[in-house]
Amino acid sequence: MTAPLHEARPAGPGRALPDTQQGMRRRNLARVMHAVSAEGPLSRAAVASRIGLTRAAVSTLVDELIRSGLLEELGPERPGRVGRPGSALAVSGRGPAGIGAEVGVDHLAVCAVDLRGDVRVRAERQGTNRGRSPGPVVEELARLVREVAAEAAAEGLWPAGLAVAVPGLVARDARTVVRAPNLGWQDVDLGALLPGEFPLAVDNEANFGGLAELWLGSGTPRDFLHVSAEIGIGAALVVDGSLLRGTRGFAGELGHVPVRPDGPRCVCGGRGCLEQYAGEEAVLRAAGLAPGEGRVGLLADRAADGDEDVRRALREAGTALGIALTGALNLLDPESVVLGGALSGLAPWLLPSLEAELARRTAGPPCPVSVSRLGPEGPLLGAAHSVVRTVLDDPAAVAGRG
Repeated sequence: MTAPLHEARPAGPGRALPDTQQGMRRRNLARVMHAVSAEGPLSRAAVASRIGLTRAAVSTLVDELIRSGLLEELGPERPGRVGRPGSALAVSGRGPAGIGAEVGVDHLAVCAVDLRGDVRVRAERQGTNRGRSPGPVVEELARLVREVAAEAAAEGLWPAGLAVAVPGLVARDARTVVRAPNLGWQDVDLGALLPGEFPLAVDNEANFGGLAELWLGSGTPRDFLHVSAEIGIGAALVVDGSLLRGTRGFAGELGHVPVRPDGPRCVCGGRGCLEQYAGEEAVLRAAGLAPGEGRVGLLADRAADGDEDVRRALREAGTALGIALTGALNLLDPESVVLGGALSGLAPWLLPSLEAELARRTAGPPCPVSVSRLGPEGPLLGAAHSVVRTVLDDPAAVAGRG
């Protein structure tokens, strides 16, 4: 049976649970967790009002979540309210944590995020991974994961799962990297290489960046196209709060849309792909600069100082992005476009030519383009928060595991 094109991954309660009394209890536990996570601190009465259950039912659920270490009581609510003050509830800053990891072309990064959404520990290793065998790279990543997990444990946190963002195509088994051209990887089973100490999920870095924008972005709509532009360029289409993944899970490869069919050869095997004009290394080449660590910051500094070579390279990159995005906008009609990744820091010089191209080529009114405040941190944060969401979606599944 063909997998659905539009795969729903609920942003709130809604994970499929058995339609039994036990399943209903688990769904209600999730509803309580999401209410307190989104709006807390809240009293039991306030939670009951928001999710439509009786105070007695909510009190029973809250007591279970407190015993599991997922919620905590902060003491009486602030004075001035009519009636007997209730005890304010908040998501615990201890207990389960989401471990997010990112395999980049030129770095590895790992972080631990608690159920409140706070980054508690972060570790990073700079250095190229291009052309390296997957084994040593994943071994280094595993060491960073263990370091982060140990530091998190010292703060009373334990890993509820590990999610890894990679710059490539990921199979629907959520563990196999089918192809990552900028790394030189093909058919790499990360599940077999990483330690199996906790649940694992692997996904494309642009997908995690798009989910981070959905969950953490300020004022981001539930329908948008997120462009993650770094050395490679990917995209994530979010429709009604869920990712549009495609039949095989490979949707969003914007970087390999040809903008000039007779252009230079791309690592994917095609010619004239967007990455050859708007990827980080392509922009550096066009500006006459060598690739290296901190190059995006150098581009921004030189553009701000009026370096015409850099500004011209960024204008051309914006034009190429606009050409590639035009096809996506005419076909999919998203509500907005969000520019993320490392190149979001170059938006002042990219956007004018990008938006001019969209205005010239799109069939309907121009689609608004905004810049992600998450920047290059989006994929890593999206990975960690995806684990946190699984806990909020089914807190009963992690109760007692720590």
